[in-house]
Amino acid sequence: MNTENPQKTPMKNGFGQALAEAGEKNKNIVCLGADITNSVGMNFFKDKFPERFFSLGIAEQNSVAVAAGLALSGKIPVFSTYATFAAMRTADQIRVSLCYNNVHAIIGGAHAGISSGPDGATHQALEDIAVTRSLPGMTVFSPCDENQTRLATTAAIKSTGPCYIRYCREPVPNFTDPDDNFITGKAQVIKKGSDIGIIATGSMVWTALQVAYELEKNGFSAQVLNIHTIKPIDNEAIIKTAHKTKKIITLEEHQVYGGLGSAVAEVLSQNYPVKMKIIGMQDCFGESGSPAELLKKYGLDKDSILSQTLEFIYE
Repeated sequence: MNTENPQKTPMKNGFGQALAEAGEKNKNIVCLGADITNSVGMNFFKDKFPERFFSLGIAEQNSVAVAAGLALSGKIPVFSTYATFAAMRTADQIRVSLCYNNVHAIIGGAHAGISSGPDGATHQALEDIAVTRSLPGMTVFSPCDENQTRLATTAAIKSTGPCYIRYCREPVPNFTDPDDNFITGKAQVIKKGSDIGIIATGSMVWTALQVAYELEKNGFSAQVLNIHTIKPIDNEAIIKTAHKTKKIITLEEHQVYGGLGSAVAEVLSQNYPVKMKIIGMQDCFGESGSPAELLKKYGLDKDSILSQTLEFIYE
């Protein structure tokens, strides 16, 4: 794991490269676009297999219905667009056509969170985890960098049933090992600690790690847990972290309702209740701005999270 100034790269590259690699091995993989290709990473597959790539236009609900039909015909369809459209505009089709039929189809939710920046509130997916994890049979991935997005996409292709993969727009530090033993539903301990547990997902994992290093300067030892699979969630790892630290903070670029924090609270309230703080979007929409400006405004940058964490520790 490279935690010393790793290069920043887009998660979409991992998504697209995994599709292209899988497409070479399995001719049943078919990709569907919704008037955007390069911006979600599907160009890697399209360039290699143009005969297996179909752009269906700005018709997301129809695209999911087509994906269901392809899956029921023996294909492995992959549909991707911005997460706010991929997961929420299509919620009915995902629920009935994909999940009710329990077909193996993959949905790539790009540009998730507020760090998609200038596109503004309509294009910032802040509720997609809540929507997708509530659906029966749905597997929900939320990888933390390009390498892990590639591994998560490969895992989704090899799995069964419907899968949703959430990834952000902006380049993020690519710090995980590209050869990690990625196991669906098994969290990663990124850093060991004993005073507080920081449980994060997606792009916030790197921020959690930076906060943990700052906490060390203040005399506190933080354990950082990377939840790359929201559903099924790793109950055991969460409970072990809570048992060890007795205090838990969760970090996500998502509403505080229904996302990672809610999922962790569900686990701990039923198994090992401890003091807990959920950090995310506080029941509000985002707006237009640079990723750095937006993260700072909504309290999701490193300094804001560090301040909130220290307050929580001293409570």
